[in-house]
Amino acid sequence: MMRLVVFCVGLFGLLILASCHSMSKEECMAADWRVIGDADGAAGYSPQDRFGAHVESCARVKIVPDQTKWNEGYQVGLQRYCTPLNGLARGEAGDTYYSVCPPQTSEGFLRGYGLGRKLHDARSRLDSLRGEISSKESRMDERYRALKEAKDDNQRRNIRNEIDDLDRDIRRAQREISDRQYDVDQAQRDVDWFRANPKAPLPVPGY
Repeated sequence: MMRLVVFCVGLFGLLILASCHSMSKEECMAADWRVIGDADGAAGYSPQDRFGAHVESCARVKIVPDQTKWNEGYQVGLQRYCTPLNGLARGEAGDTYYSVCPPQTSEGFLRGYGLGRKLHDARSRLDSLRGEISSKESRMDERYRALKEAKDDNQRRNIRNEIDDLDRDIRRAQREISDRQYDVDQAQRDVDWFRANPKAPLPVPGY
């Protein structure tokens, strides 16, 4: 039994390590480093970290990635990544930005990224509130069932106090939802404007 446990743990460890490699052995052997660099640049990877991951992955089959070709492709892919609308999409998705865009394109990218990220964060806060309400409502239902089964007054009093606390929390969260929904609506409005006018500054608040 112990041998089986050790085997399973070891196998699990190997699977975890395998999942961390940026490329498979077969991909390393058939690699077109310019094409791979292009894909990495278009995805916005940190160049040092990503190329280093390729080096580590391909060392398993004694292949040294061609950094010159990879970098040539990376710079081409980066041009597709560092656009205002892609910045908007990456921010809205909640992706991390690794400061890869050159000065001539970073301003537009970051404008889009900031607006998209603002919408992403506003949605996340709203979803968190809704999840909190749902969780507390479930807890309140469970407490009402426990109240019916309570054996003495002291126990019933404690359960009622917990129900009151849950009710206050739910009401507070429900009041806050309207404010968070306003944030989402405003951020969505800004995103829609930017998507239609990626090179124009946002109009004044209240447009």
